[in-house]
Amino acid sequence: MAPDPTPFPIDHLLRGDPDAPALIERARTWRFAEVEAAVASVAGWLAASGFAPGARVATWLPKTALACVMPLAVARAGLVHVPVNPALRRAQVAHILADSSAALLVTQASRAATLEAGDRPADCRLVEADAVPMADAGPGRSDRDPASLAAILYTSGSTGRPKGVMLSHANLWLGAVSVAHYLRLSPADRVLGVLPLSFDYGQNQLLSSWYAGAAVAPLDYLIARDVVKAVERTQATTLAGVPPLRRRGCGG
Repeated sequence: MAPDPTPFPIDHLLRGDPDAPALIERARTWRFAEVEAAVASVAGWLAASGFAPGARVATWLPKTALACVMPLAVARAGLVHVPVNPALRRAQVAHILADSSAALLVTQASRAATLEAGDRPADCRLVEADAVPMADAGPGRSDRDPASLAAILYTSGSTGRPKGVMLSHANLWLGAVSVAHYLRLSPADRVLGVLPLSFDYGQNQLLSSWYAGAAVAPLDYLIARDVVKAVERTQATTLAGVPPLRRRGCGG
């Protein structure tokens, strides 16, 4: 069956059965209904924070539940998400915050402590992740124009400073539909997400899984063996990674 080519606002992407697993953490498995509620809670908090429509919200986080719901919550609030690779150093983070004109940075206290004076734009607020509510009531799904800007994803900066790529709701939606279709993802799948959420396919692993009603298990790993153990622990059916990971993980 061909995928539906009609794009929707990206916060409509949670299409799985409300009681089915959607997000698998080591200590907790979130059902689709619970992820939807978390998106609404964070979106409500953002909407009440007084940002202008289209303001940039940067997140500098490991693959926590908050990091996973942010792409949908920020979009639902009418803002633009700027995910920052948690492996980047202070100077690169400072460049992304300035280049995107970030109005808010959500991060952990330990990461915030590495920033120096002037690393954030003068009007960029800093909020620690623990202060973001994920269990409050919030707005229902948005009616955003699919052509409007939803996210800015930055390149790695391996050949210079990181460069921002602007993505609309439609870009993200159709990317999720396309990947879910060619991988034939289904509600029975469990996708192990090892790629950075700041990377286009890393974030797409979240979005395509949820579009298909599948569960995704985000993983921050140190060595390839961590990935092998996570496959066993989560009963993963799908894994995408760079070639060195596959060679080391398989003992090659």
